[in-house]
Amino acid sequence: MFKYIFVFLFFALMLQQNPNSIADSGVIVPIGEIDKAFLENLSSVLSKRFNILFKIENPLEIPEDAFNSKRGQYDSSQVLGKLRRYKGAKVLGIIDKDLYASGLNFVFGQADLPGSYALISITRLKQEFYGLPKDDKIFFDRAVKEAVHEIGHTYGLSHCLNPKCVMFYSNSLLDTDRKDSTFCENCSKNLRERPTPYGRGVSPNEVSP
Repeated sequence: MFKYIFVFLFFALMLQQNPNSIADSGVIVPIGEIDKAFLENLSSVLSKRFNILFKIENPLEIPEDAFNSKRGQYDSSQVLGKLRRYKGAKVLGIIDKDLYASGLNFVFGQADLPGSYALISITRLKQEFYGLPKDDKIFFDRAVKEAVHEIGHTYGLSHCLNPKCVMFYSNSLLDTDRKDSTFCENCSKNLRERPTPYGRGVSPNEVSP
């Protein structure tokens, strides 16, 4: 009995402090098998970065109908479409399969611009993909950058010309490694000023030079 009263009071307090806290929640959807510790760490970083709570959903089955056998890759638009069954202010899908888009050899991710849905592939973010020794720190740093980048698109941010800004377009992994995981001052300003369905902008917690 006391347990249920505590839960009720907890959510009541959350709503009192932030009436949009539930509406502003984000969702991370693992597509196929993704390491649980990695998902939890990424959820923590994204929740702090965007000031919304990202919860982790149960895994979604890999959509084999999105596989292009001639290319040996998955169509990013089709995979992104599978996420639209989920509800949340922001929905991020994570897949460990190589993705492509029309006219491109590969993509690290794709997102609505603007909208709610984003997708990243972690396949090419791993050192092992290039025949190098495994490095969890490098991999996680890259994943954070790509996740923040794609979620930034859902808030209406386009690609940035600042090579250190997380919204800079990564034509290769070198671009990803060179840029920061944070927004430049201009993109941060755009985030704060851009209206959302809840009537206010986003205030990112970290800003790059």
